[in-house]
Amino acid sequence: MKIYGLQKMTLLDFPGKVACTVFTGGCDLRCVFCHNYELATGKAEPYCGEEEFFSFLEKRRGLIDGVAVTGGEPCLQKDLPEFLKKVRALGFSTKLDTNGFHPEMLKRIVDEKLADYIAVDVKNSPEKYAATCGLEKIDLAPLFESLAILKDSGAEYELRTTVVDQLHDEEDVKKIGEMIRGTKFWFIQCFADRDTVPFAELSAPPREKLKRFLDIARGYVPGAELRGAEL
Repeated sequence: MKIYGLQKMTLLDFPGKVACTVFTGGCDLRCVFCHNYELATGKAEPYCGEEEFFSFLEKRRGLIDGVAVTGGEPCLQKDLPEFLKKVRALGFSTKLDTNGFHPEMLKRIVDEKLADYIAVDVKNSPEKYAATCGLEKIDLAPLFESLAILKDSGAEYELRTTVVDQLHDEEDVKKIGEMIRGTKFWFIQCFADRDTVPFAELSAPPREKLKRFLDIARGYVPGAELRGAEL
């Protein structure tokens, strides 16, 4: 598996773990607020191959606990399961970030217990999903299948929604809540602008709007929390 980026140490990407983060290339979505748009479009050059990465990982024994795999969309990589197996064989925990549109790959990873923690991005309400993902239309059936897989799996997972002032309102949060009711962890993530975001003039919701979002979210998922901002 080609690796398109590597953060050598992070305390943020893998809950409860000191980890490194591996970035894969390619994505089937084109989210307008994406921080890694050059990875999604395939324009970025590979950072390293597996051999170099596992050489790095061997040297991190005792320094980090786990490896978070993100993207792009990691589930597009056919050799992702084998990659996760190799990481786990070295004694490291694994975390997978996914957009949820590849339920067959997700089911394999869950069934074979290849990820200790899974994070799925739920982008917006059904009516706004395609536009938020930079597409003209989108079939949400694969996402719903992935959510069902996780709910029935017993795996540790979280759902997260990155909220953007121009894209999300209270009604959207209610409709997302209806979609994911019954999940244990839902994080409302505050959008942070970067140079790599493809569309300008996007901004984080103001503090009071975030507070309303969180109050609404907790009506559907009592354990909902805000991430990336303080109220």
